[in-house]
Amino acid sequence: VQLQASGGGLVQAGGCLRLSCAASGSIYSSHVMGWFRQAPGKEHDFVAAIRWGIGTTYYADSVKGRFTISRDRANKMVYLQMDSLKPEDTAIYYCAISRSGGLRLVADYKDWGQGTLVTVSS
Repeated sequence: VQLQASGGGLVQAGGCLRLSCAASGSIYSSHVMGWFRQAPGKEHDFVAAIRWGIGTTYYADSVKGRFTISRDRANKMVYLQMDSLKPEDTAIYYCAISRSGGLRLVADYKDWGQGTLVTVSS
């Protein structure tokens, strides 16, 4: 599966952005689509995930209530709606696919997109 993330940009604190991830190849109901982010000098952090089949969603505590993950199964798209953005949300955001069904660990995800940069100014 190949993944292509887009939608990043520069936004003021309190603003919003919507990230998109287009997938090509086969995605099965047991798979999980996730978003991670990497701030400068830091490790990849889990942001959100969604089970491809039943649509159950999961969030990091730091984004719960502000970010919403969704998917469009017909078009193989995953979205991350980011509201009430904060400067600490600044990072490169990656979409990835987990075939094992694991959710929050980088090691659970084998296919990654190229990342899209989100910059939140104060």
